[in-house]
Amino acid sequence: MRRLNGLKIPLVVSVLAISLVTGCSIRPATTSNTEGSPTKGAGFAMTLTSPAFTEGQKLPERFAMQGVPGGGNTSIPYAWSSAPSGTESFALILVDEAPVARRWVHWLVVDIPPTVSSLPEGASGSPGMPSGARELENTFGFAGYGGPQPPPGTGEHPYVATIYALDAAAPDMPARVTAEQFERAVAGHVLAKAALTGTFGR
Repeated sequence: MRRLNGLKIPLVVSVLAISLVTGCSIRPATTSNTEGSPTKGAGFAMTLTSPAFTEGQKLPERFAMQGVPGGGNTSIPYAWSSAPSGTESFALILVDEAPVARRWVHWLVVDIPPTVSSLPEGASGSPGMPSGARELENTFGFAGYGGPQPPPGTGEHPYVATIYALDAAAPDMPARVTAEQFERAVAGHVLAKAALTGTFGR
């Protein structure tokens, strides 16, 4: 309680008076998606998960390239949720972010329909791929999934998968693009994105 010329005035009244004088207003907090802009609806952030591993865990050997002990070049299963309204397509890219790998692209899928929320294990190059989705060339030089094959002795490599919710179909781009070229191509169309990292080394 404050006093003004001998009168008692509640503190809350003083705060409101200051707000009116200064032009300040009390606003509710907003939540943000992974692009940093306010989200719509319930405000939940988009997520990317896999039934095969959790964030930061080592990838099972079956997802590695043939030639790596236990490798079968089976594409990794992924699932995503809480895509924002207005999503017209999804794109998924899997990149080896170890410095020695120079952002090697292991998998790049574009034009995944907005009604799809997962890619099953072994989907690459099979009927398990959603209708309309396109697999571009990886850094190995062929279209589809190319599993981990890190050089021996280079430690654990982080394989970062990122799902993008886009406001349109994927922009035109060559069949083979670098991670940087892909990111530049979709930059103006990203509504939200989410990432999941698995590791692998030998």
